[in-house]
Amino acid sequence: MTVIKKIILLLTFCLGISQLSNAQARLAFVDTEYILDKMPEYKSAQKQLDDQAEQWKKEIDNRVAEIDRLYKEYQAQYALLPEADRKKKEDEISSKEKSLSEFKKQKFGTDGELFKKRQQLIKPIQDKVFDAIQKLAKENSYDFVLDKAGAVTMLYTNGKYDRSDDVLELLGIVKK
Repeated sequence: MTVIKKIILLLTFCLGISQLSNAQARLAFVDTEYILDKMPEYKSAQKQLDDQAEQWKKEIDNRVAEIDRLYKEYQAQYALLPEADRKKKEDEISSKEKSLSEFKKQKFGTDGELFKKRQQLIKPIQDKVFDAIQKLAKENSYDFVLDKAGAVTMLYTNGKYDRSDDVLELLGIVKK
């Protein structure tokens, strides 16, 4: 979250508190990192993502090793190769480097497969947590529910206002 968004969020929060000056605002906080960490489906999805990323990293390592081998081979033969063969080898190495760069972008870029797979696997779980937080807030008449794991910096929190375990309970997850 950008600094401007944080400032706007903080100002909105402060404005909301000031408007409720005559009434007692009900406030709670949750730790979504803690909640997600307790969810088996999140751990499973995260493992799938980690496994896929590791597989792609191995593919990248293999391609880098191939490019290094070709480059060392080229350097060793440079003096013996005619100009046309040198150009051919340089083009081959350049093509493999370009292909590697495209592969990295395709798999790990901002619109890459890992990002899309993360959206596919993680977003429904996050939505489920968000729905449970909203349900908790409505049932307990909370005016504000903050996420201490998020971008809002909480310099002090009193644990008695932490409703993370209540969210887990609404999700049907038994605390260990």
